[in-house]
Amino acid sequence: MARRRLTVLGFLGSTLDQGPRGATRWEKWRPTVSLCQHPELLVDRLVLLHSRKFSGLAAFVANDIRQVSPETTVDLEAIELQDPWDLEETYGALRDFARRFPFDLAREDYLFHITTGTHIAQISMFLLVESRHFPGRLIQTSPPGPGSPSNSQYSIIDLDLSRYDSIARRFQKEQRESQSFLKAGIETKNAAYNRLIEQLEQVTITSRDPVLLNGPTGSGKSQLARRIFELKKLRRQVAGELVELNCATLRGDAAMSTLFGHVRGAYTGAAEARAGMLRKADKGVLFLDEIGELGLDEQAMLLRAIEDRSFFPVGSDRVVESDFQLIAGTNRDLSVGVKNGSFREDLLARINLWTFKLPGLKERPEDLDPNLTFELERVGDAIGVRLTMSREARDRFLEFARGPAALRSGNFRDLGAAVRRMGTLAQGGRIASKDVEAELERLRALWSTPGTGPIDVAQQDGTLEQLVGADRLAAMDRFDRVALEDVIRVCRSARSLSDAGRTLFASSLAVRATNNDADRLRKYLQRFGLTFAAIQAG
Repeated sequence: MARRRLTVLGFLGSTLDQGPRGATRWEKWRPTVSLCQHPELLVDRLVLLHSRKFSGLAAFVANDIRQVSPETTVDLEAIELQDPWDLEETYGALRDFARRFPFDLAREDYLFHITTGTHIAQISMFLLVESRHFPGRLIQTSPPGPGSPSNSQYSIIDLDLSRYDSIARRFQKEQRESQSFLKAGIETKNAAYNRLIEQLEQVTITSRDPVLLNGPTGSGKSQLARRIFELKKLRRQVAGELVELNCATLRGDAAMSTLFGHVRGAYTGAAEARAGMLRKADKGVLFLDEIGELGLDEQAMLLRAIEDRSFFPVGSDRVVESDFQLIAGTNRDLSVGVKNGSFREDLLARINLWTFKLPGLKERPEDLDPNLTFELERVGDAIGVRLTMSREARDRFLEFARGPAALRSGNFRDLGAAVRRMGTLAQGGRIASKDVEAELERLRALWSTPGTGPIDVAQQDGTLEQLVGADRLAAMDRFDRVALEDVIRVCRSARSLSDAGRTLFASSLAVRATNNDADRLRKYLQRFGLTFAAIQAG
């Protein structure tokens, strides 16, 4: 079989290839010339890249190569760079050269010499070989070692990392470690959830775009946001801190001030200036949980802050900059908010690039077992004991948690609360069957007795949760919930806000001095962050 031709491409070394012009130049190591003096490395063609101001040196080096290796053809290629230390310019020039160079992969092998040229040129050539714009391998030359009879030494480097099993295994190990870190070390078995974590790990380490975590209350959004930040911190991708804020707690002027800060005297009570959460998150990560609870004005300012990395504090005409990555959490379908006018379409488009829908535990029954192990360790650390469960107790608890009677088993907080109660009451830190039975009896009573415990949002028709949010609904008194449900039914059947007001307050009309029922109803709805238009659209 005929030998494939070998072509080497490299930069002229304006200093290393210089050498004296007399006979003594043969005593000095000159990398480009020495490259063609290895008997076991026959270079058929050398493409020498150089600036025109070094054309004389390039011709001199080419002539010396013809003397030591007559079978090598030397092609001189001029590449002009205004600033050879500018990475963008150098990389761009070499990429343009790669596009027009007639590579013949069917007949030739290619080596790219990275010993000569500026460090920027060497980096650019490395990147282009790694990306296969330059289709070949790297060759690195060096002076001969002490006592070595050869003129120089060389090493050939193949950047196709898939050829290196140990490197591939290392990358796979690092990837598994990152994914395990995001899962808090829990060996989850649900295939869909594991795929989600795999994608999230890739986004976390390669992107600074906003991330949207969507899932029911207690599905682990806050925990996952903290893990994303810690993974970025471990990889030195963030220099700032993690700033967390639940948007459901923001109301009125305090919302703007909390997010964007204010100057002294911006409004009544603003005795001192305040930096705000966005500024605090500079160079770090900002986690806004329940972002759907933000008002439209705050949404508009947040959109600008995400896009421009700048905003105006309340009462200030001076712009403030903050370079943060946003992680947003929500238990709502924000597209519904766009339709009813409570959420900005342009903001959703900006934060919806990477959306991850987190399932609750009820959707991942195979993951109850490893999450139970995690909660035992976490609660044990919190209460200061080594917490364990007998096999019978564990099997009984998991049987109940996977069954239809466990109405709230889709919630990680409920799992943690149950383990904490059992662990606190268990003798010697070992949860026995009697401890599990006592907890199950407590849970059945909590879920079945009218008027006790929090309302199970999952049992409702979804209307209230959609309109006010699961967190606010869970914290609402049963009295308020029943009243609000009736108000919503009336509003949906009414032709206007005034019509709904007259229906709701008809009985007291005769004894009232005023009859502004529409304004009264509007103020009532505002207590829950609702409008008449949103109810009818919802």
